[in-house]
Amino acid sequence: MPFSDKTVAFHTLGCKLNFSETSTIARLFQEKGFTKKTFNDAADVYVINTCSVTENADKECKSIVKAALAKNPEAFIAVVGCYAQLKPEEISKIEGVDVVLGATEKFKLLNYINLSGKQIHAQIHNCEISEADFFVDAYSVGDRTRSFLKVQDGCDYSCTFCTIPLARGKSRSDTIENVISNAKKIASSGVKEIVLTGVNIGDFGYGQFIDGDNKKRKEFTFFDLVKELDDVEGIERFRISSIEPNLLKDEIIEFVSKSKLFTPHFHVPLQSGSNAILKKMKRRYVRELYSERVERIKSLMPDCCIGVDVIVGFPGETEEEFLETYNFVNALDVSYLHVFTYSERDNTEAVSMEGVVPIAERKRRNKMLRILSAKKLRAFYEKQKGKNLSVIFEHENKNGFMYGFTQNYVKVKLPFDLSICNVPTQIVIGDFDEEGNMNCQVLQDTPVLL
Repeated sequence: MPFSDKTVAFHTLGCKLNFSETSTIARLFQEKGFTKKTFNDAADVYVINTCSVTENADKECKSIVKAALAKNPEAFIAVVGCYAQLKPEEISKIEGVDVVLGATEKFKLLNYINLSGKQIHAQIHNCEISEADFFVDAYSVGDRTRSFLKVQDGCDYSCTFCTIPLARGKSRSDTIENVISNAKKIASSGVKEIVLTGVNIGDFGYGQFIDGDNKKRKEFTFFDLVKELDDVEGIERFRISSIEPNLLKDEIIEFVSKSKLFTPHFHVPLQSGSNAILKKMKRRYVRELYSERVERIKSLMPDCCIGVDVIVGFPGETEEEFLETYNFVNALDVSYLHVFTYSERDNTEAVSMEGVVPIAERKRRNKMLRILSAKKLRAFYEKQKGKNLSVIFEHENKNGFMYGFTQNYVKVKLPFDLSICNVPTQIVIGDFDEEGNMNCQVLQDTPVLL
């Protein structure tokens, strides 16, 4: 059925993986004739791609639905994604929602579009999460200078705080051949940087479930994928979005250090610097392994940017255990932190654990680590002053300036110049601006020294 006179708008919550999937769903709509609008515009259909990690997900979802209906009270509202898989009944009761689609149905959204009028009751189409046993590829194009390329989905880990396995199912992967094919499509669109995304990308390699049972076949590894992608023509950079420390093998670190295309930038979740808390979380490593990974990276790539995820206020986390984390991170040669305040999630082990940390204390610990993160980032940026690096600038003109990231993830700015947008540009790093970004100067015919 053609929709050549209809419009659609999207709102994405959460991770890079969600952005890649939203972009793919948007292309499916455009192929059927829909015109894509921004979420601030009036549209015939609004699609909200939700996240299970977001705090106050119900309140946030209600607010977004309300904003859409304010633009067009008769719009068809679809809520999809992780939160839709976990809490479909809850979402279906939000006034104005027409359809709720879980993990296996979100890419079939066009089958459920009904523009004949608002639904009295929202339809729910989701599944038992065990049925999410197949891989659907996705990538973003046209939304920004970088493209997010989905290579893996789901997770076989059982971290006690996490709902993602309940929302996305077991670990499964694309094939190397299809990832390469998608990377080439992205390159042909003019995008110069690809970020590899997934739930647990270091676990890449599992094919489809075999004959519907729970046995899976490991056909290849993440290292195999990295080696193949390093030869893709038309792409200037690949970034690894996030990888578990136990899966960040020495061979990957060593390859990236000599790679043609992979950037010296790793984001490695830690969650806690206390081995006792890591055990309660059911993480698959100890702090000593984490510090070994950081030391290995820095020994081979001294200017590598390393990001860290940390959770504060996990049940039973004492002040001493929090300070263990603080002091451990402070001593690490890392560049920035993503700090998460623990929040209770239904159907997780942690929700029933003893030793609940008061909300005010969780917030205090979060603030301490965010201050530490700002200090770490400032120190990392200071070390880059005067260095010749490569930048890919974004297209957006922000008050006369353009911004971009170096290969080692330093954010820099220049007076806006359309001619160098999305063009690898050699620059020398200058000093800080008032917002904490680095000024820079374009160099001509200067070799990159990183």
